[in-house]
Amino acid sequence: MKPQDVLKHPAHVLTDAQRRAFFDHGFVVLPDYVPEAWLTRLRAAMAELLERSRAVTQNDGVFVLEEGHSETEPRLHRVSSPQDQHPTFWEFMTDPVMTDLAADVVGPDVKFHHAKLNVKSGKGTQGFGWHQDIPAWPHTDFSPVTIGIYLDGCTPEQGPLTVADGSHAGPLFSMYDDAGNFVVKIREKDLGWLTDDRIRSITGGPGTTLLLNCRAVHGSVPNKSAAARPLLLPVYTSADSFPYTPSPIPSPHQGDIVRGQAAKYASFDTRPVEMPPDWRFGYKPVWSHNKPQKPGY
Repeated sequence: MKPQDVLKHPAHVLTDAQRRAFFDHGFVVLPDYVPEAWLTRLRAAMAELLERSRAVTQNDGVFVLEEGHSETEPRLHRVSSPQDQHPTFWEFMTDPVMTDLAADVVGPDVKFHHAKLNVKSGKGTQGFGWHQDIPAWPHTDFSPVTIGIYLDGCTPEQGPLTVADGSHAGPLFSMYDDAGNFVVKIREKDLGWLTDDRIRSITGGPGTTLLLNCRAVHGSVPNKSAAARPLLLPVYTSADSFPYTPSPIPSPHQGDIVRGQAAKYASFDTRPVEMPPDWRFGYKPVWSHNKPQKPGY
């Protein structure tokens, strides 16, 4: 569903100003949005996954490890598809606290695409250069929205997600490096437009929530503080928006309608999108190339 059609429907969570800010700037931040009762449950679920990771010695389909990870000191950068690893995450992602919020920017009928939990352990080494999301999982329109929730909050020292204000309205950049590797990183030569006055650093207390347009340029630096910076990142789309490449982060829940009704027709935005590699033959993580682009927001 396109923005002009979304705006024909009443909002459920956002104010008119917040909704307009999302469409005008490519993001909007809701301080302390998620209730403490949910945060407590999500933290407990994350703690269980951290315990499971003690037995993991290298990156796999679920866990992306931070340097120094061990059985005695588990250190994670990411958990892929947390909704498939612990039922609390899926319960949260299908609760109206999330689906009503998504509906305010994608339309009343909401579909789930994928999710990740970027734990980003303290004293870490992994950030993520400037990039855009939609080239990794193209859709028939640009309705996909990532909703990021800081489970413990985020300070400037923790490598907060940063967004280039208004960049969603600009071009989509190549996510390939000069050697042809899909690194999900904009080349330095294409970043001359990115000045400091456009960069917004997203910080806030526990439950602070960010809605991020799929075209927005964003990234982060490593978390150099002592505390982890867990950021839960489910992605939703309009029900009438359809992916036309396999997902690099597959899930049995991909395509589930989590609010409203399934679509009978597809929505199309004909602006071009560079294609990712063919994920049918497996996902080669972006950090596995010779000059690795490190994972996570």
